[in-house]
Amino acid sequence: MCFCFKYDFFKVLKTMNHQDADQLIAKYLDNTATPEERALVENWYIFESDKRKLSDDDKFDHLAAELWAGTRQRAGLQTQPKVRSLWPRIAVAASIVFILSVGLFVLLKHNGTGQPGDNDQNRIGAITERFPTLILTDGKEVPLHKSKNEQLISQNSGLVTRLTNGVLNYQQGADNQIDNKVIAYNSLLVPSGAHYQVVVLSDGTKVWINAASSLRYPTAFNGDERRVELKGEAYFEVAHNAAKPFRVASNNQTVEVLGTHFNISAYDDDPAVKTTLLEGKVKVTGTVNHATRFLLPGQQAVLGKNAFTVSKAETAEAIAWKNDQFEFQDDNIQHIMRVIARWYDMKVTYEGPIPDDKFGGTINRNSDVTESLNILELTGKVRFHVKGRQIVVSK
Repeated sequence: MCFCFKYDFFKVLKTMNHQDADQLIAKYLDNTATPEERALVENWYIFESDKRKLSDDDKFDHLAAELWAGTRQRAGLQTQPKVRSLWPRIAVAASIVFILSVGLFVLLKHNGTGQPGDNDQNRIGAITERFPTLILTDGKEVPLHKSKNEQLISQNSGLVTRLTNGVLNYQQGADNQIDNKVIAYNSLLVPSGAHYQVVVLSDGTKVWINAASSLRYPTAFNGDERRVELKGEAYFEVAHNAAKPFRVASNNQTVEVLGTHFNISAYDDDPAVKTTLLEGKVKVTGTVNHATRFLLPGQQAVLGKNAFTVSKAETAEAIAWKNDQFEFQDDNIQHIMRVIARWYDMKVTYEGPIPDDKFGGTINRNSDVTESLNILELTGKVRFHVKGRQIVVSK
């Protein structure tokens, strides 16, 4: 099943008060609601009725007859609809009126102004207190969590500067002289729940690094290539240099470019490495089978244990993380849960048969884990139970 949760369902509900809800229900019942408004009402109904078992026809007939009058009056409607003629719209609306009337906006963490409540102690969001760590060539660790401008360290004619917007900027020393025997390598480690905005390497290449990922690179490039090593996921905007190709070594593959924009997802717990090209041209080589694939913009190479394929890419999905979004396109629940687990730093277990449905849509990564899971539950095909930092998945 593909369920599009393109808009942020809970974010919309958080901005609503009783009057807004009355007007939305009235539009739904009058059949004047927009497709987005209809989807909001129906998804709300599906979510609540499934949770609270409020789907009995007789119960909704009764609720419709009893509660519609008040809703109609508050919304300024003059006509009285027939309950059965408007089924199932009246049932949907009645359930929401019922939910409002008994104060179940608690589910959405409202306070008196319609904003998220301040006293919720159980929200698990991104691990924002964790910050990237820069590991120098001698093993020294430098936490990157301060906001002020400062020079971190000078290494082998390479100047490292951290800017106020979180950019780690490598600039080659003024003398431009590098001892080939003592090239300094740094590693940038990004924990679950955060991604470092950008690293500017000494050649001008920009790299965005996703959560639970690391990049190892020289403070300055020498020789006839520019080589870095990636674990996890990163997006590259490579500075052009025809005489010195840029190579990214990752999980069982090497990507070679001269100057281009591309994304690599190479997590150890994923079944395949995905390379997605947005601009330019790249060559992807498997380090085990030595097979080679060339990519054009809009294509994706997928290197697995038994296959190495090239197909049209879902580029928006590939780089959604860079814009603080989860985006899924016809993905199974195991893939989705790996992505969620990395971001929220949680463990995932499965209870009973693993759901085999497909899911698609977008969720804001700044949502707390409960909101993200609730959106997935709207499909009616999967259920979640959060125990501390563990997510239990069931049908």
